[in-house]
Parts: sequence; structure tokens; C-alpha cells
Amino acid sequence: MSLSEFADQVNQKPLKRHKKDEFLKQKVQRKKFKAERKLKKLEKQIVKKKSQTQDMIVISEEDDEAETNGRDYTISIALPGSILDNAQSPELRSYLAGQIARACAIYQVDEVVVFNEADSDKKESVEGEFKGVGKKGDGCVQLARILQYLECPQYLRKFFFPKHPDLQYAGLLNPLDSPHHMRIDEDVPFREGVVLDRPTKEGKGSFVNCGAVKNVQIDKKLQSNVRVTVQMLENKEESPKYFRGKAVSPTTPRLKHGLYWGYSVRLAPNLSSVFTQCSIADKYDIMIGTSERGESIDDFYLPSFKHLLIVFGGVKGLEESLSADEDLDEVDDPSCLFHHYLNTCPNQGSRTIRTEEAILITLSALRPKVMQSIAIK
Repeated sequence: MSLSEFADQVNQKPLKRHKKDEFLKQKVQRKKFKAERKLKKLEKQIVKKKSQTQDMIVISEEDDEAETNGRDYTISIALPGSILDNAQSPELRSYLAGQIARACAIYQVDEVVVFNEADSDKKESVEGEFKGVGKKGDGCVQLARILQYLECPQYLRKFFFPKHPDLQYAGLLNPLDSPHHMRIDEDVPFREGVVLDRPTKEGKGSFVNCGAVKNVQIDKKLQSNVRVTVQMLENKEESPKYFRGKAVSPTTPRLKHGLYWGYSVRLAPNLSSVFTQCSIADKYDIMIGTSERGESIDDFYLPSFKHLLIVFGGVKGLEESLSADEDLDEVDDPSCLFHHYLNTCPNQGSRTIRTEEAILITLSALRPKVMQSIAIK
């Protein structure tokens, strides 16, 4: 081989490497584009379900739209219900759900989404009655029910949670002790209550059991046996027969006074439904996925947001949830679904981090970044 031929081969090698890097870069961009196009297509196909009167009350939110000094942002988390299957006994299944509820209350999580990461022939398990607290039962409904039970104030549980196998050990779990879990003699601006089936005079509102010494009569006539948030009003009489109140939106304590008022629970049949069936009108503007394969949170900067979503995987990570979702069959990398894909515990000493541990670690690591983002906004 001549020297000129050898020189030509040497000069061609960097060119080949450059072409390979460009090809890989274009491949990643194509994957992200396909993932975004798939999610947009799914959003158009979702039809909003009609809300039932016995499940929720639509309270006027005119006051909420006014400028306030409260907290106008929300934090949501999503996790698979299959994590309960990793517990060794029915008691530990309940305790695991209690750990998640405590973490949500401590870090003021506003919404918990429980999604199913099982294959398609088991997706009907997110609806209907749960099979029981045994090892073989599906965990999505049980996890959601225990989370709802713990979020509900103690004096209201007898109205909304009849005896059920899912809640067999829920009474032994640590209470959340959130601001909306009131004592009977506390003088507070807001209370959670249940509308009583009690007759009222013409033009008068319903009576509500708010866990106080006396019942509260509100300004609206509402259906009985429905949960409602009540703003307590000043009583003109020294010893009235009942207290006076005003029915408000459940978001009013947060928006007006910055109070943490518990979390809502939503069930999703698969991972894609976590994004497409969002119950928030403005949708999630920042979505974060958690994985040991993500970028380190140490150098992460959180931009300003209004609705933040943090998604956690199960025992096998978000990759397992993605592979079981038929609606995302064109996506092979879970990082394409999120704005940020983070490793919230770099240099971990254990081979694995359990989901309930990951929730505490992630919310703790993100808290100063959330405060910094809110301060800048």
C-alpha cells in the first residue's frame, strides 16, 4: 500500500464517525417526534366522562379566579398499583399504602394518579369491586381506596367508607393529620363536611356535619350524603342552635390562604392515560419521569410551572409500564414521554430503590427547586 492510499484511509475514519453520530442523533429526534405525535393523537381520542352528582359537587369558583396570596400551583404524582403485589402480607400491603399517603401529605401533593401497568387482558381490574386483600388481588383499586380513606377526615369516614376487605387494616395506619383534619373544638376558617338528609325551611340552605360541636347551615341547597368544603362564617348570636357557613370550592383554602387541603385520587388504565385523562383543565405543563437511567438531579433546574407531574415506575421501572401500554407501542424509550427524566438519588448504595422510598427521596430533592421556581415566578 502506498503512503497516499494510507493517508486517504486515515482521513476517512473521522468522517465515518461523524456520519454515525449524526445518524444516532437523527434517530433519537425521530423517536421523540413519534412519541409526541402519539400522545397528541391519544388526547384527541379521549372523551370526557360525565360527572355524577353523588360523586362530586360543582361549586362556583368565581372567588378562586380573583388575585390571592395563596398557592396557585399544584403537584401531582403517578405510580403503578402493582407495587402492592411486592408486599409479603395483607398487613404490609396496607402499611405500604399508608407510607405513600404520609409522603403525599408531608410534601403537599395535590393529586395521586394510580395507573395499571399490567397487560391488556387485566386492565378491567381498575374498575369495579376489588377481590380482597389477599396476595393474588390486583392492587390498583386497593391502593386508591386506602389513599382516599386516609385523606378523608376521621369524622366523615363512616359516611363514605362502609366496611370493606380493602380497609381491613386501614384503621391501624398512621393518620395524616393534615390541616383539613379538624378537631371538634377548633376555631378554623374552613371545614370539610357531609350534607345531612335534614329538612330545611324555604330559601334556606342545607345542614352539614362538619365535625364541630354543632351542625352548620350553608347558603346552598345540596344533595344529601355529599362531601362539601364549608367556609365558616361569624355567628351573630352568642349561643346559636347551629353555625353558619358558605359552600366553596375545595380549591379555595389553597388558593386563598395557601392551606394544604388534601389530595384527590384518580385511577388510570395505563401509563398513557396518566397524561391524556388529566383532570386539571390546564393540563400538566411540566412532566418529570424518575429512573436510575435519568440525568442527575444535582444539576437540574426546574422552570416555572403551574401544574407539575412526577411519574414513578414499579418494581421493574417505567420501562415495564411502557412495554405493557398498547397505546404507546411506537415508543421504546420512556424518557421521550417527559420534559425531564431524572435520577433523584445518584450514587445509590442499594441496587434497588423501592417506589415508596423513591417518592420520599424525589419530593425531598425537588422541594428546594420548587421553592426556587415559585420565588422567581
